[in-house]
Amino acid sequence: MGTIENLREAFAGESQANRRYMAFAVKADQEGFPQVARLFRAAAEAETVHALNHLRILKEVGSTEENLRAAITGETHEFRKMYPGFLEEAKREKRQDAAWSFDVANRVEEVHAKLYSKALDLLKAGGRLSMVDYYICQVCGNTVEGEAPEKCPICGAPRDRFRRIE
Repeated sequence: MGTIENLREAFAGESQANRRYMAFAVKADQEGFPQVARLFRAAAEAETVHALNHLRILKEVGSTEENLRAAITGETHEFRKMYPGFLEEAKREKRQDAAWSFDVANRVEEVHAKLYSKALDLLKAGGRLSMVDYYICQVCGNTVEGEAPEKCPICGAPRDRFRRIE
């Protein structure tokens, strides 16, 4: 394996460590260990620094237009190919928990692709996106513009399960 492959593997590992440590921090907070939670959040931030360094060296961050195209390609692959296959396999294995997780992620990835496409179309037309709030369903990850719905159209979670993104 060469340096480029090593950088990609390191980026993936650091990215996964960031998310894992954030999940560990939530659990530590729930169990009443705020200092351990703080340690996990600090390590997660350090892993992000490592991941961004690797990505920068890989030169995989382009212009905003290039980045939107890459995001559309990735999200489209996920909702058209990756998640449908994962979902079918989970159903065959009677893993309803995994099937649910794959299904909601699949549906949300399509939402993301549409949001990115809208942004790209405006950018190519010389316009700018209006400044609007985005809300994320904390149950399924659904992403909505403007304001949180009364009920999540993906998973049915109530409005108070949406978090506003700054």
